[in-house]
Amino acid sequence: MRASPRRLRQVVVTAAIRCAATGSLLGGLLAACTTPAPPPAAALLRDEFFAVPAVGIDAARIFEMSAAMRRYADAQLLDVARAGPDRRRALVDAFVQPGGGLRLGYDSSFTRTAAETYAQRAGNCLSLVILAASFARYLGLPVQFQSVLVDEAYARSGDLFVAAGHVNLVLGSRSERRQTQDANGLTIDFVPPAPNERRRNVPIDEHRIAAMFMNNRAAEALEAGRLDDSYAWARAALRADARFAAGINTLAVVYQRAGHPAAAERAFEAALDLERDNASALANLAALLRAQGRAREAAPLEARLAALQPVPPLWYLERGREALGRGEFAQARDLLQRELQRQPFQHEAHFLLARAHAALGERAAAERHLALAAAYGPTLGLQALYAGKLQRLRAQGAH
Repeated sequence: MRASPRRLRQVVVTAAIRCAATGSLLGGLLAACTTPAPPPAAALLRDEFFAVPAVGIDAARIFEMSAAMRRYADAQLLDVARAGPDRRRALVDAFVQPGGGLRLGYDSSFTRTAAETYAQRAGNCLSLVILAASFARYLGLPVQFQSVLVDEAYARSGDLFVAAGHVNLVLGSRSERRQTQDANGLTIDFVPPAPNERRRNVPIDEHRIAAMFMNNRAAEALEAGRLDDSYAWARAALRADARFAAGINTLAVVYQRAGHPAAAERAFEAALDLERDNASALANLAALLRAQGRAREAAPLEARLAALQPVPPLWYLERGREALGRGEFAQARDLLQRELQRQPFQHEAHFLLARAHAALGERAAAERHLALAAAYGPTLGLQALYAGKLQRLRAQGAH
């Protein structure tokens, strides 16, 4: 049950999909006095392996407001904020209230800056948090970024398995000068908790947010096969926050994909020095060692990984997909339901489960899960695809 299912090949911990950061972040923040100092960034970087990237990287642009954003804030937010007893409500209403002025959508196809997110009126959670922070600062409100300690969400992108965590934003009161959490803080969170989900929040700084943004861009370039660009973004993430283990893991994957296993091994080990239980780095390093015939060195890493993840990521989804392919629809339904117990927002599991229900003649359940797939689709294109399938299924039922 364990050998073939763990077909991870590569795991990139990225800030995309739900939002950002990793569950093991807590140890790096709260136990900094006991964790090893991160290696100097220069010790892990190998610029000579890569060409000059086609992309320009400027951290200042991440939060930079466009002229259109300033016009919107002046016309729609400032007067409302000044008139009310709590100027934060104007921003919260614009972002999260039904019919709010910004009318934002969710789209994780690309991690956008604040200005890009405003222009598209859509972004992943990290982009939406960055946009909210930019507007808040324009209104003179202190902000506190938070890493939300939830189970990582997994999705596939080709032969990459992508893991994601979550971040949100707390708006402090205008009179509060310190950038810390306060009892009266208003939280803006773009991914509501699942039923019975318990969450813990850990404050993080803007350097970590910038590193998450750059790590996302690195992962997106990696998925597109643009290794030079991916390295440039991963390099920038390391420069922004040398303690961000997820970013170092991405850098290692870039090295591995570019055919530099020694550099990849060193970077994976550096990520594990910062977060001993970083599942992505463990899986990647173990796979790298096994591919080199170093099974004895890989074995203890695999044992640690098995203790952390007794059931590998997306295991039930993959087994459900296989059962669908064999025409074993009841088994597929049961397996995919188990995947959704682990990941209630996993759009592909909802879609495949809808197919299983439809094949079993369970039309109402099929429609319900297609609707959920459309709601949780990570890109506008997938949302439209699932919505179209749902419309066709309903049309068939009307005849």
